[in-house]
Amino acid sequence: MNENINKRLEKLYPKQTANDAYKGIEKLINKYKKTINSKEYHLSQKDIILITYGDQVSKNSEATLQTLNGFMDNHLKGVVNSVHILPFYPYSSDDGFSVVDYKEVDPHMGSWREVEQLSADYRIMVDGVINHISQFSLWFKAYLAGDKEYDDFFIELDPTIDLSKVVRPRASPLLHEYLDDDGKIHNIWTTFSKDQVDLNYKSYKVLCSVLDAMFFYIEKGATLIRLDAIAFIWKEIGTQCVHLPQTHELIQLMRDILHEVAPEVIIITETNVPHHENISYFGSGEDEAQMVYNFALPPLLLNSIIHSNTEKLSSWAKTLKLPSNKVCFFNFTASHDGIGLRPVKGLLSDKEVDDIVQNVQKNGGLVSYRAEEDGSKTPYELNCSYIDALTNPQEDQLLRIKRMLVTQATVLAMPGVPGIYFHSIVGSQNYHDGVKHSGINRTINREKYNIDWLEKELSTLGSLAKTIFDSYKRMISIRINEEAFNPFGEFEFLTLDKRVFAIDKFNIEKTSRILSLNNYSNEKVTINLPKNIKLPLCDILSSNYCDESTEKKELTITLEPYQIMWLKGKI
Repeated sequence: MNENINKRLEKLYPKQTANDAYKGIEKLINKYKKTINSKEYHLSQKDIILITYGDQVSKNSEATLQTLNGFMDNHLKGVVNSVHILPFYPYSSDDGFSVVDYKEVDPHMGSWREVEQLSADYRIMVDGVINHISQFSLWFKAYLAGDKEYDDFFIELDPTIDLSKVVRPRASPLLHEYLDDDGKIHNIWTTFSKDQVDLNYKSYKVLCSVLDAMFFYIEKGATLIRLDAIAFIWKEIGTQCVHLPQTHELIQLMRDILHEVAPEVIIITETNVPHHENISYFGSGEDEAQMVYNFALPPLLLNSIIHSNTEKLSSWAKTLKLPSNKVCFFNFTASHDGIGLRPVKGLLSDKEVDDIVQNVQKNGGLVSYRAEEDGSKTPYELNCSYIDALTNPQEDQLLRIKRMLVTQATVLAMPGVPGIYFHSIVGSQNYHDGVKHSGINRTINREKYNIDWLEKELSTLGSLAKTIFDSYKRMISIRINEEAFNPFGEFEFLTLDKRVFAIDKFNIEKTSRILSLNNYSNEKVTINLPKNIKLPLCDILSSNYCDESTEKKELTITLEPYQIMWLKGKI
């Protein structure tokens, strides 16, 4: 095995515990080397990841994963090559993020057979929901029953202990009470909710059990593993219990172990925190996450639309640096969660954040709060469909479409790999009935669809869903064939006009470029291109492709309101 594995174990555990862990890990590696067929893979511009629930679309009694597979085959095959199936395991709350059994598929969605069928045609991203597990899981039930095998799987504390330094992502209590069969009260660490009980990684048995599940996912076809809420995974009393050195060491250890069997597997970290903290999960660029969620992007794009001004977006973008050419950002505007506000701490002023909050509320969105150390509550997440965050549902549909598409085109042009939430690609609006039913703000952006209803919407000429879906697919179809959009190509952000966000992207060989111009205003904007950009240029998004006889020779470009241009040329 990689010699780093033992070194990392000894940084996390006492020597004897590290030895025991090493033996357990060695058994796992030997076991899964026999069943996992590793295949080399390198990310490219062709990698587009659809983010979706396993039961996003349904059809009568058909397994929903089968229905999803059919939808993708009918509409997205050859356009989208990867799918992030949000937790499809049996769960007790939080739409899948309170896992009851890591190794089972929710029967409503299907079985591992359906997952493997999807993996035959699409790269699969699965969730490692490994910070916590459901209170109804066998692991926690065994713990409460006094099973010695699980006696250190969870973190039980005296409720009088001072935990005031712990960073809280929620306003709920950190410790919750649970009764065992004898009526004894157990006060257990719960970062997110009473139903989501944190695992204790100071137990090597927890580590080995979780690694077993992750290897199992790879065996079933997963090639990307998203580490959910990973920033909180290691706890040390007296600290903030977030981004601890042990957390980074643990992620690096997991990567080393998984790569012993399947070096092509990509680790992607989900840390909805201020930007400088978020990018720390790249590590050295060689040893930790290969992809990191670009959490600052969604609120910065929203701010640009609200103010018709991309200066804050551009200033932040110019700071984007990668530690190596082996890592990249995972760019997105929406996901199953809301639009996080913590990532723009220090990037936007309090007034700008307040403007975003008020705009979203005016458009029918909701706001979720978190507890601060002083006991106060601050907004940490906006719960709203992305199109409704950008425009009021009562506004002109063409305006809504233009604003939505300029933000999505920006995501497609940003350096990295695009992640597209199902509800963004079909232009879903706020699901207020779902919130009323569940009592959970995040449900507003998690509506599930009957496949027949959705197919009708996508075939209705002029509908919001069809217009956005067709336009989105067309942009993706162009993107995946352009080497300048390779996630590891060089890039530069240009300042041309405060209303225009400009990205200059180059292919790996740096022989060609695509200049992405995105007008974030409802005004015509004329810009002068830098003198180092050579003519001819061709807007590959326009319906008429330029040739030598029609190309303009001047370096002045006029953008219509919310227009997008991808100008292709040689260097």
